[in-house]
Amino acid sequence: MSETRSDAPKVGSNKWIDVFYDPVASLNTFSQCMTLSDINADGDAKLVIADLGKDSANVKLKVYKGTSLMSENTFLDLPTSIATFYLDLNEPRTPAIAVASGPFIYVYKNLRPYFKFTLPSLDINQTEQDTWNGLKENGVKHSAALETLDNLKSQGVALTVRSLKLLDAGRQNYDEFILTHKDAPLKRQTAITCMDTLKKSMAVEDAISCLVIGTESRELYVLDPEAFTVLAQMKLPAVPVFLETSGLFDVEFTILAGCRNGGVYAFKRGTTAGKLLFQLTSQLVGMLRVGKSIVVGCMDETLQSYSFKGKRLWCNRLPSSIITMEMMDHQARGIQAVLVSLSNNEVHTYLDKNLVDVMTVENTVTAMKFGKFGREDSTLVMAAKGGGLIIKVLKRTAQFDNRFASAGAPTAQNQRLDVPKKTKLFLDQTIRERENGVEMYRQFQQDLYRLRLETARNYVTALQKSMMPVSASQAEPVKLHAEVTGIGPVFKLSVGVQNTSISQTCYDFYITFDYDHRLYELDKFLISIPMLVPGINYAYDTLLRCLSDKGISDVVKVFVLKKSSPVPVISALINMPVSEAVIVV
Repeated sequence: MSETRSDAPKVGSNKWIDVFYDPVASLNTFSQCMTLSDINADGDAKLVIADLGKDSANVKLKVYKGTSLMSENTFLDLPTSIATFYLDLNEPRTPAIAVASGPFIYVYKNLRPYFKFTLPSLDINQTEQDTWNGLKENGVKHSAALETLDNLKSQGVALTVRSLKLLDAGRQNYDEFILTHKDAPLKRQTAITCMDTLKKSMAVEDAISCLVIGTESRELYVLDPEAFTVLAQMKLPAVPVFLETSGLFDVEFTILAGCRNGGVYAFKRGTTAGKLLFQLTSQLVGMLRVGKSIVVGCMDETLQSYSFKGKRLWCNRLPSSIITMEMMDHQARGIQAVLVSLSNNEVHTYLDKNLVDVMTVENTVTAMKFGKFGREDSTLVMAAKGGGLIIKVLKRTAQFDNRFASAGAPTAQNQRLDVPKKTKLFLDQTIRERENGVEMYRQFQQDLYRLRLETARNYVTALQKSMMPVSASQAEPVKLHAEVTGIGPVFKLSVGVQNTSISQTCYDFYITFDYDHRLYELDKFLISIPMLVPGINYAYDTLLRCLSDKGISDVVKVFVLKKSSPVPVISALINMPVSEAVIVV
């Protein structure tokens, strides 16, 4: 085992393509509440997010298709986890979405509610049950019942939610609370803390999967995806918060559970009690299974790796606190890397113990999900701390090397270069450059100066004659876009005008055209633009008819003029296509 410190240079990553960034998406979620799934079985994967909102009244299940919001479903309680799985063999192979919230699991299929599963009720303390029975029959005084429940709580007895709310209500409001709830049946239910999926009998991508659930009552449940019954129940010494599964439920499987006490436990087929693999000295922030090892992130700013026998393989000390972790499983290249989001607005990529990439983002990333989004297989979706949505795509030419590894001689230094042999042409060219080096350099400089001068002249001419589609004047910040559609003899000219300033509004503009009247005829020769609001693209259309049947075309000029000046503000040229001949039937 080795311990190293990852102090990487503060540079931006060149391995990712910036696809989309919405700083006002208003997302409040974490990695366990994000998933990528082909929910419509059309080959176009969607982004499904359980959004916690700003308060419990704005909890929603959001589905994104590309960069646009496709649908929303409202929740009554805060979700704790979300998973996608296949629950039948029907065609087309449409996956279901399971959302864990409180003691319930809501299953959606085709974006519609499909099934609601409730966890089994827990045993109630007999003294607590007798107390509420006495309140129901008016055989116990309210003050005595309150004192009995308070003693049970101080003894560490797990009470029902109703009893806990009664103790929190206070002595002034407990009479009204008891009268309202004493006749209802007493139940003690747990809450779901984490959830994952486990293949049932086949190890293919669209095979039927079971749901594995961790609860506050320190138990694990494995659910049948068809009948939604409990297939297996396992006990834990602490509350699980992270789950990782592998194998097949009907053959052999392994379930890893990371708990709040810092311990990681393993379950195998036929066992009901977990085996402690290793005990951490700090709380867990994330846990991933990478090949034959377990990578965990801790609150003491360390990233550690352990074997399945509990032996620590390596430990990296990070420059900042870990926020969340995600697996980057690139199946096309056979790469399994770990993405780690830090509180200093960086996302580190680790290949084994080596830091291979550092990506700087606009805000701290609180949730990440890597996988197929749309039709792109290598997409990274991130939710920022301020509610923003960030989407990046891994470049196909990205290479993950150990460029941030410890100092030493580079690997390429030990590789021998394949230097080609010198040809006679190469030798003659070398002799020529040696003998005429000064003259060649002077000729190059002269040609360069001529190119710069010609460029400057053309630029000045374009400014003077307003031949550019973007205005160079600060008084009229206008941009012009023109295009032609159709095959003739009637064409449609579309002209788009936009105010490029931030806060300045422009008034009194006209659009006019210059063309050969022997070839073309316009419906609207002059278009009035009374006002241009910043940031809005104004579109104007007019029809143009070709009067000639000789198969010739010309250029149509588009001008934008100010009402008070005869000089055009901007202009554009439209190269008209050759008109198709009119066929008379």
